[in-house]
Amino acid sequence: MAEVVQHRIEERIPELEQLERVGLFTKKEVKSIIKRATALEYKLHRLIVNKEDFIAYIQYEINVLELIKKRRAHIHYHFKRDEIEFAVIHRINSVFRRATNKWKDDVQLWLSHVAFCKKWATKGQISKVFSSMLAIHPDKPALWIMAAKSELEDRSSSESARHLFLRALRFHPDNKKVYQEYFRMELLHCEKLRKQKEELEKAEMDLGEYEFSPEILSGKLAEVVYSDATGKLKEAEFVISLLNVAAIFDFTKELQDSILQDLQANYTADSLTWDFMAKRELEAPGAGEELQTAKGRASDTNRREERCCQVYEEGVKSLNTEPMWSCYVTFGLERLKRKTNVEELKEKRQQRLLGVLQRAHDSSLLKEDYYKNWLHILLSTGDAEGAASVAMAATQRYSQSVSVWSLSLQTLTRLGSGDVGRLFQEALTHVHPKESLPLWRLQVQWSVAHQSPEETEAVFKRGLLSAVAAVAMEIKESYLDWSYSTGGYKKARTTFTSLQENRPLSKAFFSTMLAIEKEQETPKMNSLRDYYERALQEFGTSDDDLWLQYIQEELGPLGQPENCGKIHWRAMKFLEGESVESFTSKYTLMQTGHL
Repeated sequence: MAEVVQHRIEERIPELEQLERVGLFTKKEVKSIIKRATALEYKLHRLIVNKEDFIAYIQYEINVLELIKKRRAHIHYHFKRDEIEFAVIHRINSVFRRATNKWKDDVQLWLSHVAFCKKWATKGQISKVFSSMLAIHPDKPALWIMAAKSELEDRSSSESARHLFLRALRFHPDNKKVYQEYFRMELLHCEKLRKQKEELEKAEMDLGEYEFSPEILSGKLAEVVYSDATGKLKEAEFVISLLNVAAIFDFTKELQDSILQDLQANYTADSLTWDFMAKRELEAPGAGEELQTAKGRASDTNRREERCCQVYEEGVKSLNTEPMWSCYVTFGLERLKRKTNVEELKEKRQQRLLGVLQRAHDSSLLKEDYYKNWLHILLSTGDAEGAASVAMAATQRYSQSVSVWSLSLQTLTRLGSGDVGRLFQEALTHVHPKESLPLWRLQVQWSVAHQSPEETEAVFKRGLLSAVAAVAMEIKESYLDWSYSTGGYKKARTTFTSLQENRPLSKAFFSTMLAIEKEQETPKMNSLRDYYERALQEFGTSDDDLWLQYIQEELGPLGQPENCGKIHWRAMKFLEGESVESFTSKYTLMQTGHL
């Protein structure tokens, strides 16, 4: 190993001598580099090598390169790059190759090598790195795309990029992203050729040796890619994505028209087609004179939106589905959110949207999420009767949805509907018990605010009977809080006593009672001990904090510090697993005054 390391260090001597001779590094710095490089080389030649050692070596060499670059700029010396930088870059590439050969699956390592090659202008090396990487990782479409883009952008080789995309499609014949980027690449290549031709013509140069095929200049290669892609992937969303790519380029009008015709002829069974066609109407040119005033601009915008709605109307006639109505509603919501100072435009947008929401609901094709928007609009306009009607309709359409019931009940409560109590009961019969906690919370809040104490207590007692642990536990906590706020300490104590054996129980239930006791003018330590003891029966095997709180209580003004030893002994006996270690460390901190 020592011989190999020595040989590698000796290989560095010519470049180091050059660095010292031209004044980029001092003799002391050269010695330091040799010492550091030797240590790093030894790490790379151990029997068991780590990836981190290779990375550290590479990073050190890159730091040396960066330092050389700064020193060159400082002393304005720009010669002998081949003898100095080239040697370092060659060595870094060599170490990268050794690392990627050993850790072939580490894509990030490969990409780091690519990034290094790009930064330090070793573009000829990039193709080799990508070629080796793709031989190992042909299953990753993103790497094929990166390699092709690199050929096009870094090496200006459209042929190599095309070849890589074609190879990628052999491995990933149905990958949308590969087709999209291949399509974009052909259009970029076409644009580049058109610019070259234009520049040559401006310079009035003889185009004899340059042949610019009219087919290629008009984007025929991109058309071929489009035909192949849509032959395999017959999806409106994919076709639209290719049309959006084509729209970036100013010479693709014919191609865009062709794609548009294909979309209208073959993809009308997809709501995205109608959505796309409708939104295109917004881009139609307006009347120049009208656009001079705010009212004129609003009038023009309204006409465009009307044309959009006409396309949507055709869409829902042809395709009466939930996704189609959702596209229509989403468009209406987007337009309504747009700010305008012209009140007439705002009102028209609102009227259109309310009409679409009503018709979608009548067709039983309105998505659950949109009822919230509908209610918000109705409430903001002060249409209480309409909001109540929609709230009820929503619960009938989505009778098993917790969010719909919650929204509707909140709306009806806000409007002061007298039938809310019955609706809470109806909601709980339709919704799955495991999802019913938000409804219980709402019912408790409503009952406390609007019903008599007797009726509210009846609600709590019904909640206590729930078979769902989360519901029963939270209702107990709320019941205890409510008892204290309405009947004082005595009622809270009675409620606690009646529920303390009624499982399931939560720690918060006991914590609430402890807090209530401490709020009294003369808290009773015996009562506090009872609450702690009862809580420890439930949670004493796992909750180390509860034991510590008990100990702190005994150390307080009401307690007896001599009891702490017994509580500590019991805690060590009852706690299990990691709780023991946690308790011990916290107890030590508490004794030293750090907790």
